[in-house]
Amino acid sequence: MPKTPIINRELSWLSFNERVLQEAECKNTPLLERLKFLGIYSNNLDEFFRVRVATIQRMLDFDKKAKQELGFSPAKVLDAIQLKLKILQKRYTVAYENILKDLATENIYILNETQLNKQQGAFVRKYFKENVRLEIFPIMLDKAKEFPSLQDASIYLAIRFSKKNKDIHYALIEVPTGTLSRFLVLPTISDKQYILFLDDVIRFNLKSIFQIYDFDKIEAYTIKFTRDAELDVDNDVSLTFMESMEKSLKKRKHADALRFVYDAQMPKDFQQYLIKKMELDNRAQLYAGARYHNFKDFIKFPTLGRAYLLYPTQAHISHPDLEKTRSILGKMKQKDVLLYFPYHSFDYFLDLLREAAIDPNVSHIRITLYRVASNSHVIKSLITALHNGKDVTVFIELRARFDEEANLTWANKLREAGARVIPGITGLKVHSKLCLITRRERGHKIYYGCIGTGNLHEKTARIYTDSMLFTCNQALTKEARQIFSFFDKNYSVPKFNHLLVAPFNLRAKLYSLINREIRNAKAGKPAEIFFKLNNLVDEDFIERLYTASKAGVKIRLIVRGICSLIPQQPIYSENIEVISIVDKFLEHTRIFVFHNEGKQEVFIGSADLMTRNLDYRIEVVVPIETDKLKKQLLKIMELQWSDNVKARIYDTTQSNTFKTVMPQEKLIRSQNAIYDFWKEYNVGTKKKK
Repeated sequence: MPKTPIINRELSWLSFNERVLQEAECKNTPLLERLKFLGIYSNNLDEFFRVRVATIQRMLDFDKKAKQELGFSPAKVLDAIQLKLKILQKRYTVAYENILKDLATENIYILNETQLNKQQGAFVRKYFKENVRLEIFPIMLDKAKEFPSLQDASIYLAIRFSKKNKDIHYALIEVPTGTLSRFLVLPTISDKQYILFLDDVIRFNLKSIFQIYDFDKIEAYTIKFTRDAELDVDNDVSLTFMESMEKSLKKRKHADALRFVYDAQMPKDFQQYLIKKMELDNRAQLYAGARYHNFKDFIKFPTLGRAYLLYPTQAHISHPDLEKTRSILGKMKQKDVLLYFPYHSFDYFLDLLREAAIDPNVSHIRITLYRVASNSHVIKSLITALHNGKDVTVFIELRARFDEEANLTWANKLREAGARVIPGITGLKVHSKLCLITRRERGHKIYYGCIGTGNLHEKTARIYTDSMLFTCNQALTKEARQIFSFFDKNYSVPKFNHLLVAPFNLRAKLYSLINREIRNAKAGKPAEIFFKLNNLVDEDFIERLYTASKAGVKIRLIVRGICSLIPQQPIYSENIEVISIVDKFLEHTRIFVFHNEGKQEVFIGSADLMTRNLDYRIEVVVPIETDKLKKQLLKIMELQWSDNVKARIYDTTQSNTFKTVMPQEKLIRSQNAIYDFWKEYNVGTKKKK
């Protein structure tokens, strides 16, 4: 049987990150936002190495077997990754240089330590003495000592100093970006604004740091590590799940180095010294980078009071059903409500939690947490509920990648406050976005539920597009209650008639809905599938979509990130079109639409079409049963499909070509159009009242 034609997921991911880079290259993107996109690109790339490249590196030992099992050679994929990254790195450098030129036209200059005038030098010395000096802890690299274990997310200055005909000394300084801003704003001179990297603040003061040494020459070059981020959770039965996670996180700090990035200006002998000292194995990829690393810090570049160089701030649109209601629970009892972030405020969900926390008839709040804000009002509301005598059950996923330590901390705080904390399920991650409130009404338990597509996280709700259903539909909420029961009794497999829940019925139900469209197409009836996703990778699912295409089903896909499906190919995918939208908000909503002979079925949920989501995670997809809410989501989907400003065509070459705009054709930027849609909807609703 011929293998399903697909695009390798790693190369598709690099294509997605290229779309992020395009936003940094685009002259129509506000200038300071272009810097932020450089930061996002850099941050994405670090995660790519820590997770995906790490996985492929581990496969190298089984190259031939992996090729048989997976259909690709890990070694060839690594070669292809490196080739693509070289191309992207050149574009990245050009993008940065162009941004620096454009900043100069705005009288904004990024200096280095050699470009400071006398007054600026005095300012930097004072800042170093008062703020940086006590955060600096040099590590001397004596011959007899082992090389220290470097932090994965940190950048370091590798320092060499010497006196003629004397010993050479080496040292490392971690740049303290965890406690200080990466950027120092210098005093304005004649309307010109100046920025200095924290790295260069340290470089400017190197002599004072090492003043006990006698030297003629001192050099400093930036280096960084990327380590394998996979967790090896100990199966020791004597340990609790939380103890195993803590043990595994400690191991991660000393995991194998995957990438060593150094300043390309570093002398060859200095490079060799460090590589030898660090005992890097052959698998570690060496990259000659620029003077500065960790460009992810550009996400927090100072705004300098230049609001016009940023995207305009958009006020949240008030939801007509929730804005002036006395009780959100009362409104949910009357009707289902759909929220769409960041156009609507996340405060509505927080207000719901606050109401539940003080309502004397509410007895229990259950919630799943995957990622949590650093100063979480969700957590604070849950603790308030505990103080008011409510039962609170929290499933907090301790294996949420890169948030493990934070989630451990939150789990302990919630447990100390009296919450029942469920830290994990063996063999399954819980990625669902659920909140269930139990209220006693006339002697009966009534369940109020929130089912969403994004994390219950105040910060990301301002920059990610996500949707959430508020419902008191007992057919849905009682099934949500079954999910929480499963967390207690993992051996009891629940049955669902309404919710689509991975790994129990989600895959089978979606296949059933696809098969219905196939039957309709074969019967000569209109048949269409329209999905909005973050990632489409699962090969079996892709094969089902190919089968539907061959049967004549029209398939439209909006995929933000990885798409392994190959569209618009004769025979197997000629009825499939794919676009990707990258813009000021991160597209994160998952929406599934089936034509169903004109009686569209619409679903939202937490699951992408990846094997891990469908088979190895608890994911919840909910049907939208109210006609008005269906129409809202269908309108949003069509606005996104009609985007001809930020939509890229997904094709076999992964060229990321923007849609062609015909003369006189109206420009549609879907994120702006969706904002206008919700504003108009709100006004229209008020008029009806």
